[in-house]
Amino acid sequence: MGQSESARHEHPDQLLRSTRSTTPFKETAMAQDSTERKFSLLFTWFDRTGDGYLTRNDFQQLGEVFAAVAPDESNKSALRDAFMLWWDVMGEAGARDAQGRIGRQQFITAMRSHIAADAKTVERLVTPIIDALMRALDTDKSGMLTADEYVRMYDALGIDPSTSGAAFQRLDRNGSGTITHDEFRTAIEEFYLSTDTEAPGNWLLGSPLPRG
Repeated sequence: MGQSESARHEHPDQLLRSTRSTTPFKETAMAQDSTERKFSLLFTWFDRTGDGYLTRNDFQQLGEVFAAVAPDESNKSALRDAFMLWWDVMGEAGARDAQGRIGRQQFITAMRSHIAADAKTVERLVTPIIDALMRALDTDKSGMLTADEYVRMYDALGIDPSTSGAAFQRLDRNGSGTITHDEFRTAIEEFYLSTDTEAPGNWLLGSPLPRG
């Protein structure tokens, strides 16, 4: 006689357990891919010369781009200092090559190991930028950002309005037409720390979903 049906086919419970066991792996792979995607977008933004490498000069230039939109000298200095600290942290992470340059993959690896892995480092590097940006963005001093204020400022920072406009729609979680300082801070923290592709902050520079 041939094998019984139960011998030839896995029991439904076994199939269910097998399916469940693969789900965390798929979710982890998706999170890793989305993290690589958004940090790759960040690298492209930071690469001011477009030569495929980040150098100290790129970080200096980026600091000046942000400083140009800051409302006063103290904010300008805070932004310049924040980007030079970022450059130093990249050095601590061993991201630079013998020529003092950082390639795309080295940047992504350093972001994962020395920044995204530590909320305190994100706070130390990014909070001064968030606070200075909010003061610059909030042109009517309402404590909130309108879509126009948000898009106009990111346009000055080199982000296409179509990207920042779409991001604002996600950041405006309650559909009020504005985002508060706290919501903006949460969004930035999500970008650096969250692996959830649905988190609004992960869409700041475009889709974090890997290209199909």
